[in-house]
Amino acid sequence: MTYGILLSGSSDVDVMVHGLLKYNFFGHEVWLTTTHVSLLLVVLILCGFSIAAGRAIRKGTDVPGNFQNVVELIVEKLCGMVDSTMSNSAPRFYNYIGTIFIFILFSNISGLLGLRPPTADYGVTFPLGVLTFILIHFNQFKYQKPKDIWADMCSPLPPWLPIWFPINVISEIAVPISLSLRLFANILSGTIMMALIYGLLGVIATAWPAALHVYFDLFSGAIQTYVFCMLTMTYIKNAIGDAV
Repeated sequence: MTYGILLSGSSDVDVMVHGLLKYNFFGHEVWLTTTHVSLLLVVLILCGFSIAAGRAIRKGTDVPGNFQNVVELIVEKLCGMVDSTMSNSAPRFYNYIGTIFIFILFSNISGLLGLRPPTADYGVTFPLGVLTFILIHFNQFKYQKPKDIWADMCSPLPPWLPIWFPINVISEIAVPISLSLRLFANILSGTIMMALIYGLLGVIATAWPAALHVYFDLFSGAIQTYVFCMLTMTYIKNAIGDAV
């Protein structure tokens, strides 16, 4: 009997990305999907918040109001997080880390607003991983000498014995894949779990799943945002080394 209930309920569960509008672009079929709409809404909300925050800071007073307090608290906490991990090189990355932290966090918790989280689509998380990968190696070539990079790629053996070089190359290539897959898989799993709960229970799932939303959307989303940004800062800091 339980098995039958599960089967009938699961038929209504839908966590896929759907095409909303199709158009031709230089002879190629291109779709506007639910991910694009969710991503656009997230970006518009964040842009509106950024404009309001910038105006509040420019017109700030010695005795700040509630909104100015919130903005200053966000900036202070984000800068403190970057400072604690990247030390002297932290000021160079305030903007980048702060931007991706707020974007990923709001994308992760957008399920609370009824949206399908953009980060539940690998097409969103993979470019974030690639961007971090580019920053890592840009700073590595900027602050390290070629011989030091070669020695690091050959470690733990001496540079004249590059047996571990291919393995280290694979580990470097795996960085953006692991970063993006970790974020994508955790957010998608939470989305699937909540869809299953609503699909299986139907009208019974009215109020009590809010506690699960707190975990799958808010808590898990915040943790994954912190993990992504912390790994990004650690990789970049290791690439810079002691040069800064």
